[in-house]
Amino acid sequence: MTRRARVVAVFAAALCLRAGAVQAHDGPPYPIVSDLIAGAYSISIWTDPDATDDGTPEGKFWVMLAGAPGTGRDVPAGTAARVTIAPTDREGPPAAGAAVPVDGTLTNQYIALLMPHEGAYRVTVDIAGPLGPARVESHVDATYDTRPAPILLVVYAFPFVAIGVLWARVMWSRKRQATGNRQSATG
Repeated sequence: MTRRARVVAVFAAALCLRAGAVQAHDGPPYPIVSDLIAGAYSISIWTDPDATDDGTPEGKFWVMLAGAPGTGRDVPAGTAARVTIAPTDREGPPAAGAAVPVDGTLTNQYIALLMPHEGAYRVTVDIAGPLGPARVESHVDATYDTRPAPILLVVYAFPFVAIGVLWARVMWSRKRQATGNRQSATG
């Protein structure tokens, strides 16, 4: 194997080993409730509902709050959102938790909950605060994150890298041959 081919092979191997650090985004969150008036609040819910098998809470929910139109009120201190999800397509326990303010603002709150399987879930958001209680319900379908495991990048890339190395070897061999033919013709 020539020096150049070894350099290319080492570089390709280094890229493949680095593949574990590559993380793709599976898509942006999307709204399941938009500006719904409940009690004294205007509520929007956005989600990125990824199901996981490893116990990682990847069902992400953002609750956006504002005072209902006509009330002239902002969301006061002490307003909290609690998100509960429960499977609707099979038996299973609900998951729930208090959303936490994002960047210290009560108008945007976030929580990640475990969605242990794909399928339909009922999403309930309960608001408690000085403006009174409110409840919003919606539904979402959870799916597994569709990104392949990082090691599969090596498997998928191998044929292309191998063909590239073979092509480079053929080109270098042709160049050597052409250089040899020119030297023999002039010598």
